[in-house]
Amino acid sequence: MYGKEKYDEIEIPSNLSEVIQDARKRAHKLKWNKRVWRGSSLVAACAAIVITVNVPTVALALSDVPIIGSVVKTLQIGSGGQFTDGAVVTTKQESDSLSIHFKVDGNQLASAPAYTVERLAGPDRLVFTFNGVRELDYAKIEKDIRALNYVKDVYRNIILDDSAVRFVIELKENVDYSVSEYKDPGYIQLKLFSAANRSQPRELFFVRSQDMEEGEALAMLAEQFDDKGSSMVKTRTGKFAVVMGSFDNLAQAETWLQQMKQQKEDEVVSQLYVDHWMSNANPK
Repeated sequence: MYGKEKYDEIEIPSNLSEVIQDARKRAHKLKWNKRVWRGSSLVAACAAIVITVNVPTVALALSDVPIIGSVVKTLQIGSGGQFTDGAVVTTKQESDSLSIHFKVDGNQLASAPAYTVERLAGPDRLVFTFNGVRELDYAKIEKDIRALNYVKDVYRNIILDDSAVRFVIELKENVDYSVSEYKDPGYIQLKLFSAANRSQPRELFFVRSQDMEEGEALAMLAEQFDDKGSSMVKTRTGKFAVVMGSFDNLAQAETWLQQMKQQKEDEVVSQLYVDHWMSNANPK
């Protein structure tokens, strides 16, 4: 899958580090040596370059690439995995990385289940959704995530699908990340690292609900506005709100809310309102 033909088709970005360029050159020298090909962590790193997408700091993402498993893709936003059912989730935390593993009937899956990763502002957070999952030890997952140096908070989102799980990781200031998908065995690895060039926090405007307790009512409200890009976020009170949009000014947010009310006149929509807070902060 990662042979010479596919390798030669790769267009290497000009801003990659000299380390990666050197790895590419040495990979050509090793191309006919199968024994070295299987055992070399250098070639594993080159394989990661083949399928890496939308990660500006590829060299950092490729640091400490594990030998076990083959990289399918490395991303910051997007989706991947294979459709399955009945998966059990376990996690392992090491330094500033989190490995998320999946089993069915006690056996490690060859591929990760279908998943999505989003990065949202207000606060700066990652939203992970895994489908085909029936069981997870959330207390263990939360403990492992909180042990990562760059994490500010973590919480679970209740969703109306008993075969899917979602959790949110709030990030500290000036943090970037990569999400790598592996196969044989299938697992997901999250890496967090310092990003000095992250944009400065700014004021954003949202359409939101009132504070609510976590539970089915909150999940139902979020699902009702799923086509509007709704998400559930923890407020400063410790409760939750359904929020939509991410506007630069009050006029944009108010216009969008008025359009929603015109499209659907009901009590739920009438209770929504425009609020604002900083891109790195939680709503009141």
